[in-house]
Parts: sequence; C-alpha cells; structure tokens
Amino acid sequence: MPELVQALITAVKLIFTGDPEVFDITGRSLLVSGISTLLASLIFMPLGSLIYFHSFPGKRALVSIIQTLFSLPTVFVGLLVFITFSRAGPLGGLQLLFTKKAMVVGEVVLLSPIIIGLTISALSGVGQEVRDTAISLGASRFWTIVTMLREARYAIATALLVGFGRAISEVGCALMVGGNIRGSTRVLTTAMSLETSMGNIELSMALGIIIMAIALVVSVMVSRFQQR
Repeated sequence: MPELVQALITAVKLIFTGDPEVFDITGRSLLVSGISTLLASLIFMPLGSLIYFHSFPGKRALVSIIQTLFSLPTVFVGLLVFITFSRAGPLGGLQLLFTKKAMVVGEVVLLSPIIIGLTISALSGVGQEVRDTAISLGASRFWTIVTMLREARYAIATALLVGFGRAISEVGCALMVGGNIRGSTRVLTTAMSLETSMGNIELSMALGIIIMAIALVVSVMVSRFQQR
C-alpha cells in the first residue's frame, strides 16, 4: 500500500509540473481519438440515418448485427487493419502501417458500429409526430431528416462522446497498427502498458490518472446531454 500511495503522489507531481513526455502522449491521444471520432461521425452518421429512414428486407437483422458489434474486440480490428496495410496486404503500398494515420483508420473502423447504432437509436427516440408534422408542412425528405436530426441532437452528441471515450481508452488496435513508437505513435493506453512492464509505475499511474480524468469529463457530458 505505501508503494501505491507514493506512486500516486509522484504521478500527480508529474502531471502538475508539466512533464513534457506526459503531455506529449496526452496530446497525441486526444488528437488521434478526436480525428477518428470526427471522421467516423461524418461517414457513419449519415449511414445510420439512411438505415433508419429506409425500409428493406433484413433491416431488423442488420440493426441487431450492428448492435452486436458494439463490443467488437479492438485486437481483432487491429489485426484486420494490420493485414490490410502490411506489405503483403492490398494497401501495403501506401506504407501507412505504424503511423498515426493507420491508428485513425483502425479507430474509425472500431467506432463504425457504435456511431451507426446510436444514431439509429437517437432517431428512434424522436416522436413520430415530429416527422408527421414536418411532412404535413410540406418539408422535403431531406429537410424532414434534418428536422429529426435536430430534435435528436443531444442523443447524437451523446453517441459522439461515447465513441470518443471508446477510441481514447482502447489499446489493442493502437498497439498493433501504431507500434507504440516513442514521439510518433505512442498514446496513453499503449504507454501505460509499456511503462508498467518496465516497472515505471509512477509514469504509468500519471497516464492512468489522465485517462480517468478524461473519462470523467466525457461521462459528465454524456449525463448532461442525456438529461436534456
């Protein structure tokens, strides 16, 4: 127990004294996760809207599959991206493996079912009367969709925050396709894994405290949006 307390004290000092390595890793984590969440929302939020507003055979089965993929293992996604961008893979010529770009691709794939599924859930929570009112007032299909998205904006914001939380806390995909290269692809979770294995408990604790602080901020924001 004394060792744990001492490690916690040292970790807090590393954070509040502005340790360059700690802040470099934190900034990279926020950058990669933020870009991944933004790209995933731009790609898969419209796709989720299309699935919700269109009826087709197998729609329920598709939605069930999407919801099942919420718990998609990060190491499996990392393996798929690794194979894709490896030298023998179909996109090996792009030479993206062990770069931040490959990490972004992996996290976008990881977030895809979450963004799609939660977008569908958000739109399902909008009352049917909103859609009927928009149509009765002469709104086109496009503006009807825009109106419902506006009504579901807090639920959709919650989906984005959940996606961001998933991205910044995963380790398997980032480690496999990023390589945990110091000063290049090392992020909070991969750095924690490495520093713990090397016995640098203080630095690992500092990184863990930062992750928990970010998770707390995301959780509070999600709660506020859900209340709205």
